[in-house]
Amino acid sequence: MDNVAFLIFRRMRAPLIVLIAIYAVGVMGLVLIPGQDAEGNLWHMDFFHAFYFFSYTATTIGFGEIPYAFSDAQRLWVTLGIYLSVVAWFYSIGTLIALLQDKTFQNSLAELRFARRIRRMREPFYLVCGYGETGGALVHAITEGNRHAVVIDLRQERVDLLQLENLREYVPALCGDARRPRHLLEAGLKHPQCAAVVALTDVNETNLKIAIAAKLMHPEVKVICRADSHEVEANMASFGTNYIYDPFDIFGAYLAMAVAAPGLTLLRDWLSGQQGDPLKEPLFPPARGLWILCGYGRFGKAIATNLSARGLSLVVVEAAPERTGYPEALPLVLGWGTEARTLEEAGVRQAVGLVVGTHDDANNLSIVMTARALNPDLFIVVRENHLDNEVLFQAVGADIVMHPSSIIAERIRVLLVTPLLTEFEQLVQGYDDAWCCQLVSRMVAMVQDQVPAVWEVQIDEEGAHAVYILIAQGGALTLGDLLRDPRDRERPLPIIPLLLTRGEAREVLPDGDRPLRLGDRLLLCGCNLGRSRLTWTLQNLHALDYVLVGASPPEGLIWRWLFRRGPATRTLPSAMDRC
Repeated sequence: MDNVAFLIFRRMRAPLIVLIAIYAVGVMGLVLIPGQDAEGNLWHMDFFHAFYFFSYTATTIGFGEIPYAFSDAQRLWVTLGIYLSVVAWFYSIGTLIALLQDKTFQNSLAELRFARRIRRMREPFYLVCGYGETGGALVHAITEGNRHAVVIDLRQERVDLLQLENLREYVPALCGDARRPRHLLEAGLKHPQCAAVVALTDVNETNLKIAIAAKLMHPEVKVICRADSHEVEANMASFGTNYIYDPFDIFGAYLAMAVAAPGLTLLRDWLSGQQGDPLKEPLFPPARGLWILCGYGRFGKAIATNLSARGLSLVVVEAAPERTGYPEALPLVLGWGTEARTLEEAGVRQAVGLVVGTHDDANNLSIVMTARALNPDLFIVVRENHLDNEVLFQAVGADIVMHPSSIIAERIRVLLVTPLLTEFEQLVQGYDDAWCCQLVSRMVAMVQDQVPAVWEVQIDEEGAHAVYILIAQGGALTLGDLLRDPRDRERPLPIIPLLLTRGEAREVLPDGDRPLRLGDRLLLCGCNLGRSRLTWTLQNLHALDYVLVGASPPEGLIWRWLFRRGPATRTLPSAMDRC
């Protein structure tokens, strides 16, 4: 507000002074110059009537001479005042129009409206800094889950693009520099409903400054950052950044897991996918044989570290090792990999896998096509740097296409929307592949060919009103009873309980006879039908009575009276009566 007022007064200072001066002189002249009434007596106009007359005369309205016909001296003065005031009004209006078109004024006004909208927010929201490919994917995922987001981006074209997106929830956006604390505060950093700050710009230093500012000004807020450098990651971790995601390290670990545990990889892909998307086919990367790695930058180093830890044989193809670094204990072939000679020198005809990870999409596509011509049986992993080229990478036929922005957006979406899923994925790391395959088979039987819905339920008054009342009054309820169909209690709902948390305790795939307690949190997966019917049971006392005892007693005086007078009168126990 201070900026807007300052700009208005600074730009309109001269026009206002000119207008005030002309009005003051004009009004004073009308007061001092005498006139004659109908009888020829001299009279002087008072200040009120002088101001009134000069106001409508200066604006060319012209109601006439008041209260009597003017003398020639008065008319001469009024004529001079008309020309001066009209020029002054044109000058003022022109300056005002120029001010309204000024970019600085428009930006200040947009900031003012943005800050007011944020102050009026009454629901939790996520502050996303950077609306590039990663930020766009994350905001879309957040709003699809009926959650709120606020965006800051340095580029106006990205903010304009956001306004055109067909999102489920309205997303306030500000064109500003997230490195400036003032803009973070305007975006709601200290707002009591700010659930997390997510730094997703493509500059590590910017993300670092955002994380520092967030932790200094709001130490309790959750801070999530993207980082492409181990040095920056260490710096972020030193002052308490909650979550730091490096897309290259994440994908390197993912590829190594796909080699060692295809069932676990498939389970994670299905649970973390977008609901309604087709289920991914299982991946079976070769666990023995030679792998060729084209590109030894940050991505290549992460792949080499993780695959070497699995005992795989690797050959590195790099055109500028003096810039990226020489691989330790790995064979090196100089070149880009776009030429058949370089790939043959690396042993492409005997290789079982190829990882293409340069920073240039054209080179990556060329390497894949050349390698495929030399060895059609290769398992190919390729890095896609820009989403605009998605169609090309789909056409090239690689087994795995890695896009850094998509990886980060997916991980943060899972963390924000279903944090228990992140815990579940960490817990199942200790299970063997056969266990994961068995769980995958149960999911296939339940959801057929689409990614299942994954959601959380907390046993409290808001998330499970009916269950809360039952347990708070001393009733008992098991997980198996809760997952009965409220339309046919003999059938279980198509839902798999993945995780039960109670305080610090964690139980993977809890049994149906597990009693529930207030404060328990459940991670569930299933279809939309099962989710909607479970919500009915959680919130509706009649539905809960039915799944527990097979009937729901009438409520209310009239219904009880009608039930007692009915021909088949009998006593129906409620859930509380049974307990």
